[in-house]
Amino acid sequence: MSLGARSGGALVALSTASVFPDRVPDAFEIAARLGYDGLEVMVSADAVSQDVDVLRRLSDYHGMPVLALHAPCLLVTQRVWGREPWGKLIRSKEVAEALGAHVVVVHPPFRWQRDYAKNFTEGLARMGEESDITFTVENMYPLRAGGTEVAPYAPHWNPLLMDAPHVTLDLSHTAVSGSDAIAMAEELGDRLAHVHMADGTGLALDEHLVPGRGTQPCAPLLRKLAREGYSGTVVLEVNTRRAATRDARIADLAESLAFTRQHLGQAQPDNGQARGAGAGSASAGGDGAGSAGAGSTGAGGAGAGGVRMDASGRK
Repeated sequence: MSLGARSGGALVALSTASVFPDRVPDAFEIAARLGYDGLEVMVSADAVSQDVDVLRRLSDYHGMPVLALHAPCLLVTQRVWGREPWGKLIRSKEVAEALGAHVVVVHPPFRWQRDYAKNFTEGLARMGEESDITFTVENMYPLRAGGTEVAPYAPHWNPLLMDAPHVTLDLSHTAVSGSDAIAMAEELGDRLAHVHMADGTGLALDEHLVPGRGTQPCAPLLRKLAREGYSGTVVLEVNTRRAATRDARIADLAESLAFTRQHLGQAQPDNGQARGAGAGSASAGGDGAGSAGAGSTGAGGAGAGGVRMDASGRK
């Protein structure tokens, strides 16, 4: 049983996108080694992320449950599981059910997906009523360039302005949009069903920094969740592509886990490997911005299995 489950509080999961350029099997191994409670699988062009049988074997072998599935709704995954958006969500629901996950994360429709956008929130509500899967709409952000702001999503990039029954709050995205993450959590109330924990500095780039290395209220939000009895999942979705070595990547992910557990008020796992993996990483106790170390992450570039950090509307 996980630490989160034992305490009756939030579960802390690792996104498979956080290990890129390593692969999905590496995410399961690292999550087990460091003491995460489970994983969120980002469905991508990586064939393993799409294969329910392989994912189930990885989960069983490492003793790491799949707690959530991120539907293939990024620009770079437009052809994964077909091009029809409702078909992608139906497939995501089926895979989540087969793996025992209870959450499917989706993005708002792109503006050119007019038919999909027209009945987006109503369709999600119907799908939620037909299964035990919770479909959560993730907050995104407008794109800014040369003093111009473009909103690539419809009906909006901000789920607060939609009638979305459940929401994922991503703190790297609040940095890009200039939103107040604490105020958003307050306004969402019980609609806040899932959290993507990361940091950002307010650039027009989706940075997904290790929590505590940017300007977002990561620690205050985590303490608020713990204080209010939040029982959903907090997913570490951080960009480690610029880590100089695999050990540096693992240290970043150990630091991210330690920061999150500390501010949720959860005990750290008594795990020698986890302690070793985190050696040399920065302190996990900060509340706000900090200077990035050698293993820190930045913006730019792309990868089929990783989190996108450019201003093209991709993760």
